[in-house]
Amino acid sequence: METIANITINGLATGMLIFLLAAGLTLIFGLMDVLNFAHGALFLWGAYAGIWAYTTTGSFLAGILAALVIGMVLGYLLERFIIKPVYGNHIQQLLITLGAMLVLSEVVKVFWGPNILQAQAPLWLQGSWEIGGLYLIKYRLFIIAVGLIVFLGLLFLLNRTKIGLIVRAGVMDKEMVQSLGINIRKVFLFVFMLGAAMAGLAGVLFGPYSGVIYAEIGLEYGILAFIVVVIGGMGSVLGSMVAAIIVGLLGAYAGYYAPDIALAVNFLIMLAVLIFKPSGIMGMKEAVR
Repeated sequence: METIANITINGLATGMLIFLLAAGLTLIFGLMDVLNFAHGALFLWGAYAGIWAYTTTGSFLAGILAALVIGMVLGYLLERFIIKPVYGNHIQQLLITLGAMLVLSEVVKVFWGPNILQAQAPLWLQGSWEIGGLYLIKYRLFIIAVGLIVFLGLLFLLNRTKIGLIVRAGVMDKEMVQSLGINIRKVFLFVFMLGAAMAGLAGVLFGPYSGVIYAEIGLEYGILAFIVVVIGGMGSVLGSMVAAIIVGLLGAYAGYYAPDIALAVNFLIMLAVLIFKPSGIMGMKEAVR
């Protein structure tokens, strides 16, 4: 029982990290119809900038703030100068954002070097709680809590606020929203920066979770985020949450009981979804409910 509980908590924590990355991607990809393969680089920069700020100041909250800021700044620059000229052209978006991903991954090495960097949780999140013979690791529970808060916040933003209404209306009929005097370009820029900030947040939380950060994590977790978006459904925040939990739990259990197939499990799930339900677990309708 203790082993199963620990594996489950580990899987949920991993799933929440993937959700934070995938939620930003599903907003950008599903709502704005932008193929942003540089999203993993925002996760990477959030990890490095956040951990650097954390180790420099000694404040984990400062690290989180730095990750959010670097994510938003890079998101703004990517949207303004890289993606804006190729709106509506998926092939060009794929190529130019993939190139941006490679460039940003290499620039990280210029600032922080090519070596693996250590990352530890702050003292107040180290250790575990013992409940009924079960040892619950504080940092993993913290990640789960952050993921749930972000999830609820996104649902509230999209379904209960004016900007959420504008975003959903702009996705359905951009020209009609513009005819009402609303600058839909600024709204979509906000959505892009919000998604980039969440990627940065996922990055800084990943550091203490794994214990190390390295330049390849952007590509590795960027692929996982795309898998989650495909499984959950384009543009569905709820679908991304469900898919991320599924991917996290199955990855954790497969890694423990059948490590030889652990890497293949996620791709098999995505393949099954594409075959039997190409729109994903939840489609666009579920995203706005």
